[in-house]
Amino acid sequence: MIEIKNLSVKVHEKNILKGVDLEIREGEVHALLGPNASGKSTLAYAIMGFPEYEVTSGEIWFEGKNITNLSIEERAKLGMALAFQNPPSVKGVTLSALLETISKQTSNVKGFPMAFSEILEREINVGFSGGERKFSELVQIISLKPRFVILDEFDAGLDIINLERLTFVMQDKLLCNNVSILLITHRGNILQFLEPDVAHVMLNGKIECNSDNWRKIWRTIMRHGYEKCKKCEFSSSKQ
Repeated sequence: MIEIKNLSVKVHEKNILKGVDLEIREGEVHALLGPNASGKSTLAYAIMGFPEYEVTSGEIWFEGKNITNLSIEERAKLGMALAFQNPPSVKGVTLSALLETISKQTSNVKGFPMAFSEILEREINVGFSGGERKFSELVQIISLKPRFVILDEFDAGLDIINLERLTFVMQDKLLCNNVSILLITHRGNILQFLEPDVAHVMLNGKIECNSDNWRKIWRTIMRHGYEKCKKCEFSSSKQ
């Protein structure tokens, strides 16, 4: 689905990513763990083609096509989507109006928790709680019918009840349609509801650890911190 080869990225002349390799197959869920300022969000924005995230070396491939030099719009048309950690507010446009513009129908909201239905006629993200913002992002993404989705810190600002509700919707609306997902998370709360096929740990702009045993990686992080991943038995340099 997506393959990242030796990707290095700089932002405002500062080198952030340093030779990142990542491969996600169709229908897989991958978790990208790491402390703040480790480069996780930079990777997300670089994959989506934000112009201020300059690729200095390496390539990004999507379904067999080199997209390294494509615009955000071109990548979105191919079926890529990103849920922002802190989505902007949009005054004057209701969420339901946006969904109708995206999908030409409102049926995409069916199956979502009723607790969020009242925000459909409110201006997008204006005065929304953390849970309402995440609902807004998720329903927009589902309406786009993507092939590959990046969820940037989706569990931030969500209590356990709403996190469980929304991850259930992801399983029903995304994973059941073989959509590939990259979960970017610092806290890791989402992993108990949306279990990844593979977990990666990013430190200082590099992926230092990979494993299909995400529970062992997470236990190690909880007990010893992220620096332990540099020396752990799953280190990518030892595989």
